[in-house]
Amino acid sequence: MMSADRENHDMTQADIALLLAEAADEVEIGIAPVQAVIRGGRRRKARRWAVAATTALVLAGSTGATLAFGGLPGERAARETPMASRQATAEERHVYAPQRTELARGTEHGKAWRVWVEVWGPPRDLREAGGQFDAMKRVGLAPAVDKAADLVGKTSYFSMRSYGDGRSLVVMFDTHKRVDRLSGTDLQSAAVSMDKVSATAPERLVIGNVAKTAQEVTCRWRDGSSTVARPSGSESAAHDGTSLIRPVAGYPGGNWFVCLAPEGTTYKDVRVTK
Repeated sequence: MMSADRENHDMTQADIALLLAEAADEVEIGIAPVQAVIRGGRRRKARRWAVAATTALVLAGSTGATLAFGGLPGERAARETPMASRQATAEERHVYAPQRTELARGTEHGKAWRVWVEVWGPPRDLREAGGQFDAMKRVGLAPAVDKAADLVGKTSYFSMRSYGDGRSLVVMFDTHKRVDRLSGTDLQSAAVSMDKVSATAPERLVIGNVAKTAQEVTCRWRDGSSTVARPSGSESAAHDGTSLIRPVAGYPGGNWFVCLAPEGTTYKDVRVTK
């Protein structure tokens, strides 16, 4: 696994912009009808976290040195490299190119699918905020703020799903100054379709985040069956990499999980069960 810090150390903002622009050329547009769900031992104060329900244009596939995958099957998410006493550059802080952590992957009907989370570091001033806003815009991402200046001091994240021919959809996203750390059985999630982009497509893929202490997430389906996600690397984790709990690089609020329903059924509910 490459380190984004190593690769981007000598890159200028112009280099980052060029690579992101090239990546955007390969992207297609999709519509993601979703049903947002919040479950847990207690209702959390409503935050400006959102579930995408309109057209979204996002990265499809690797963009070379600008992104690093963490949390590949059987691996832990990338850890931030401690900075020396000097002030870290915007590139080292992932202001213009996010940290990317893969949550799950698989193949269905001969087509590959993948779920991942991207975390953009907080800009320190208006110049950095403008550069980040433009970098997001070039790849079709829209943070949960009204203007570039609102990004100063805030972290942005996007959870995404791709299927088959490269279409990628934003599932959940948010921009905030302080990450709301989940605890106990708190959970935030969204259920989406696996392979279609219509309002009637069955919601078989569940993506969300939980407290770092959560050891088991159970997704229940309409046919009475269930799927259990456990921490990656544990003996009881799914060996096919489709239903797992993983840490996400750059996201301190909790871990993320994915559950996939069998074909022929759809989402009912999800909860932290251990």
